[in-house]
Amino acid sequence: MTQRLALLQLAQAHGLDGPARTRLMALASLAGEPPDAYRQFWRALALLAAALVGLGLVLWVAANWDDLGRAGRFWLLQGVVVAMGLGACLRPALRAPLGLLTLLAVGALFAYFGQTYQTGADAWQLFALWAALTLPMALGARHDAVWAPWALVAAVGISLWVQTHTGHQWRVLPDDLRVHATGWAALGLLCLLLSPAWFRWTGAGPWARRTALTLATVAITLTAIGGLFPKDIAPHYPLGLVLLALAGAWLSRPAHFEVFGLSAAAMGLNALVVGGLVRVLFEHGGRDPIGRLMLIGLVSAALLALSVKWILRLVREHGVQEDAA
Repeated sequence: MTQRLALLQLAQAHGLDGPARTRLMALASLAGEPPDAYRQFWRALALLAAALVGLGLVLWVAANWDDLGRAGRFWLLQGVVVAMGLGACLRPALRAPLGLLTLLAVGALFAYFGQTYQTGADAWQLFALWAALTLPMALGARHDAVWAPWALVAAVGISLWVQTHTGHQWRVLPDDLRVHATGWAALGLLCLLLSPAWFRWTGAGPWARRTALTLATVAITLTAIGGLFPKDIAPHYPLGLVLLALAGAWLSRPAHFEVFGLSAAAMGLNALVVGGLVRVLFEHGGRDPIGRLMLIGLVSAALLALSVKWILRLVREHGVQEDAA
């Protein structure tokens, strides 16, 4: 809940008219332009420029593939990594955009190395090495612009590790539970690393945390739904239900309240419950497909309405904690 929304609700509750609302906003310093809008604009512009330069570097190397030669490509990519890394160390004001550019350049360098020498390593190893080598830079940058893409790189590495250890297939079988559970545990550790409890050491903000929570929720939900397809329901499905329920309970507590992550967990739970209902109805629901589809739609709408109502009630109760986070 934002401060502006809280003030609007307060004005509505007390029946304040237009001038009174304007005065209330002025007292809260929300009537005019935010005091740091100019600085935030240039900060956002620098981050956007870093992202575009990193993408442009990859495309430029691809466009001049035949002209640069192998040594030229390596020198260019390594030079960008070293130059941007040194710039991030020496210029604290530009640490976030230069750190983001370094992160992208390291990924481009590893991708080119793997493509050039065909080491035979699995794809997850490239992402794991990418995340490991750029972790010190993310710790030094202490900014969401670096932590959020770093979380994406780490999550992709975990997902590819799971895929590698399940026969290089995106499959969900009962025998694969240990591998998937290990991947889920790694994603949980990623969420913990980027949680407010570790802010003192990481400096990761809300968007890095939300990125990790969203990716973990998507991975658990899709894998658990995959557990519904075998002839005998795989244990991934009930385990996914339990994990998302525990995540929702944890994120709904005042000390850990996170409306974004809570909403993601609620959506994942809704999807799993509806998926389980679909399997039950189409296996044992008789010969009335229209009735079954109608029941599924009604249950889906009811679950969604209840989830939204519950989250809004928690937002009203823990609005102060959410603002502080």
